[in-house]
Amino acid sequence: MFNSYQTNTLQFNAAVCNGCGRCCAVCPHGVFSRQGRTITLAHVENCMECGACQRNCPTNAIAVNSGVG
Repeated sequence: MFNSYQTNTLQFNAAVCNGCGRCCAVCPHGVFSRQGRTITLAHVENCMECGACQRNCPTNAIAVNSGVG
């Protein structure tokens, strides 16, 4: 059985990210952190895989199997 607390489908490609911060704004659990124009995964364990970050990312730097977790 899939357990999102042990396994998470969230993938973030920092090389493609433009640092816009939309992921930070839409994530309900503070998974992403922004320092200037640099985005990092601060609390990936909090990801509930809702897919909001992926849907709002203009550069497709984020992939997640929404609805899994």
